[in-house]
Amino acid sequence: MTDLDKESVELHSRLHGKLEVHSKVPLENRKDLSLAYTPGVAQVCLEIAKTPARVFELTIKRNTVAVVSDGSAILGIGNLGAAAAIPVMEGKAVLFKQFADIDAFPICLDTQDEDEIVRIVRAIAPVFGGINLEDISAPRCFEVEARLQDIGIPVFHDDQHGTAIVVFAALLNALKVTGKDLAACRIVFSGSGASAIACARLIRNCGGRGLVPMVHDIILCDSKGIVHRDRTDLNPYKRELAAITNRDGRTGSLADALRGADVFVGLSQPNLVTPAMVRSMNAHPIVFAMANPIPEIMPDVARDAGAVVVGTGRSDFPNQINNVLAFPGVFRGALDCAATVINDEMKVAAAQALAATVIEPTPERVLPDPLDRTVAYKIGEAVAAAARRGGVCRLPAKR
Repeated sequence: MTDLDKESVELHSRLHGKLEVHSKVPLENRKDLSLAYTPGVAQVCLEIAKTPARVFELTIKRNTVAVVSDGSAILGIGNLGAAAAIPVMEGKAVLFKQFADIDAFPICLDTQDEDEIVRIVRAIAPVFGGINLEDISAPRCFEVEARLQDIGIPVFHDDQHGTAIVVFAALLNALKVTGKDLAACRIVFSGSGASAIACARLIRNCGGRGLVPMVHDIILCDSKGIVHRDRTDLNPYKRELAAITNRDGRTGSLADALRGADVFVGLSQPNLVTPAMVRSMNAHPIVFAMANPIPEIMPDVARDAGAVVVGTGRSDFPNQINNVLAFPGVFRGALDCAATVINDEMKVAAAQALAATVIEPTPERVLPDPLDRTVAYKIGEAVAAAARRGGVCRLPAKR
């Protein structure tokens, strides 16, 4: 246990968690009580029953998100269950409030049954304006999210899409720094779990729909090597991507995949990439080694091997690729227009807005500081505008 670990445990013990509830209304006299509770509140209930859409006007729903987890994939620690997930979900709620002024609440479920998770989220949805799924293991996370897209509020699995948005934003600026063209790039992913699949899908699918330039090629690698069409051991999600990636049908190892590649995105395990593998990439390579706490290759080693832009998931190196740069702003925008979903157009708008916060990208700065409090609101504006363009929101723009 490090000193930081001990200090964090002591902090949580002293405060008994990181969240508390504050009232927006005074309760100083009987009039206050009558307005906030009975008898006045009865009329508010009747107004919502008569016009259900007024729930966004008359309750906390407009600005409240549920952070939902089953504790099956907590950080990089593993399946620790619902109770052990609470500190992470509390932390997520704190980030929502601090960076986007969103009221979020941790909902940790003592079940890892897909049907039960879906049933519970549907049942609690009336209170919330959005659902942030968190730390649910693959492949269950894909199914849970897909089955909840019809509940009338955004359901967003941050481990997938928050990662994809921030990686895409970092990539857009890294391409500017290196002078590379996305349409000519081969991108290699180490890892084929939820986050890697979401990154690959966003970059590939949005290029195919004309939202961004079409990437030349994407190759995914898992623990058995390159994902290709002829492998018989792929789950449905890897099989889906195998059909639309790896255009040359490459086989072999991660080292084989990186030969002649332009971009490496690591969402896997420590120390998988060697200097020789970086040197085998095309000129001016981009390396995002995001395994935590030890990346696939250390930043200084990658730079010495020729990488021009290097990003990690760590806060002690330049270019920290962190989900906190995405999810508060995405939900800020979705809540501001009462969006019904968060679609690919909104995700691309978020990535482009995030990239645009760095006016002049450099090798050491392709993303803003994770503590920059202006980022979420800039992303929120772009996300809300994209939702309105796509007709997936209930509220028009403010005049």
